Amino acid sequence: MSSKPVHASAPGRAWVIWGAGAFVYVLALFHRTSFGVAGLDAAERFGVGAAALGTFTVLQVGVYAAMQIPTGLLVDRFGPRAVLTGAVVMLGSGQVLLALVDAYPLGLLGRAVLGVGDALAFVSVLRLAANHFPGRQYVLVTTLTGSLGFVGNLAATLPLALLLSGPGWTPTFLVAGLVTLAYIVVVLAAVRDSPERRTASSEAKSFSEVGGDLRAAWRVPGTRLGFWTHFSMPFSLNVMTLLWGLPYMVEELGYTETTASSLLMVFVVGAMLSNPLAGGFFGRRPDLRMPTVLGYGALLTLTWAVLLGWPGPVPIAVLVVAFVLMSLGAPVSSVGFALVRDYNPLPRVGTATGAVNVGGFCATTAASLLVGVLLELTGGDYRIALLAIVAVLVFGTSRVVVWFRRARAAVLAAQERGEDVPVRVTRTRWDLASAA
Repeated sequence: MSSKPVHASAPGRAWVIWGAGAFVYVLALFHRTSFGVAGLDAAERFGVGAAALGTFTVLQVGVYAAMQIPTGLLVDRFGPRAVLTGAVVMLGSGQVLLALVDAYPLGLLGRAVLGVGDALAFVSVLRLAANHFPGRQYVLVTTLTGSLGFVGNLAATLPLALLLSGPGWTPTFLVAGLVTLAYIVVVLAAVRDSPERRTASSEAKSFSEVGGDLRAAWRVPGTRLGFWTHFSMPFSLNVMTLLWGLPYMVEELGYTETTASSLLMVFVVGAMLSNPLAGGFFGRRPDLRMPTVLGYGALLTLTWAVLLGWPGPVPIAVLVVAFVLMSLGAPVSSVGFALVRDYNPLPRVGTATGAVNVGGFCATTAASLLVGVLLELTGGDYRIALLAIVAVLVFGTSRVVVWFRRARAAVLAAQERGEDVPVRVTRTRWDLASAA
């Protein structure tokens, strides 16, 4: 069970601290999604084809996913302030390297370093929020973090495309990297690990103790359910904005790069606007979390069926509707983090959040790689290649159903034994929500 909040709402200083930390996530989203409009420029700069281009995203997101559990452990051990500082260093250094090189192996190294910095950011901000905000506000702050992060994603669409076509690759990414490195000053000055202390850390643990914490978090059915929720809901948005959206619209549908870059903004604006609305909704109606997740999974599958089955070029109006629906995956995926906060003790929230956050980026990595491979095998047929996204979506949603049923069964069994549990469910209702 999660720790009981001391206050019904957080003081104003908590919002300032969260904002300073959350801007690191803004920077991370900018660097993460920059290849969404720079992909074709990268292919020309590094002299690579579709599969090798996909490797940039697969490597970065793979590093991100692999670093989630270590990041959670680092946050629990050293506190979010120290880990956010490391995130800024890695993000800025990786982008500076990418700006200066034109050899493919060094380009991959730059994206890998960015992946490490990206991985350190989000879990740290969520732990910062868990330290400074009570449980009910935590859901809202989580979704607000996602919305604020998408400001960085927005900057990596049409504005970045215009800069790449003007000043060019090296000046654009070099300035971005240096500005990021300068933000270290703000993190050190403004971020506090807890309301009582600027920095906080726990005692060092042995590998066996660390493994025990991870196993304990993973044994919680709510953590597993959170993992598969985050696996299934946001990765369509990620795959399209990180790499394949612009090439699909330019090479398959025949739109100009300017038009395609503008359409990518639909994903970002949709996620930005829907995140705080979803946060407020899930905070007021936690009993509707899982019905919303399952209903959205079905809607997203239908969206892809319409998009890939459309006869001839897909009209812009249809693309806009499809992209808006895909953008909702970001706020819906926040349910996974709410489950972590509800079902794990606060000292283990960082570890459990890291485990859950792996989900969406495992799906993103697998789908991005499969799309690139299928494009090579089919000679550039995007209708076939993008079916990889549908396959991953159906698999992930099926696992959500499995773990939803298991989580409910575990709670019902605990209730019948008279145990104190963080949720209340009945055999006639299908909710799984915090009673706190």
